Amino acid sequence: MHAREIRPLSDAEIEDAIEKAREELFNLRFQRSVGQLTDTNRPRFVRRNLARLMTVRHEREIWAAFEAGSAAQG
Repeated sequence: MHAREIRPLSDAEIEDAIEKAREELFNLRFQRSVGQLTDTNRPRFVRRNLARLMTVRHEREIWAAFEAGSAAQG
C-alpha cells in the first residue's frame, strides 16, 4: 500500500490498518523464531507499510495542530 492509497482513508481506518500490521508483524516474527516463515521478505514489506501508515497518521496530527494554531490566531 502506497501513501497515495493511504491518504484517502479515514483516521479510524488508518488506526485499524496500523493495528493489523502490528499483529501481522508479531506473527511473522513468531513464525521466524519457530522456523515456519516461508516468505522471508514479508516482514520487510509489513514494516514498510506500517511506517507509511504511521507517517500519514503523523502528518495528519501535525496538520491538525497547525490548523488549531492558525484558528486561534485569526
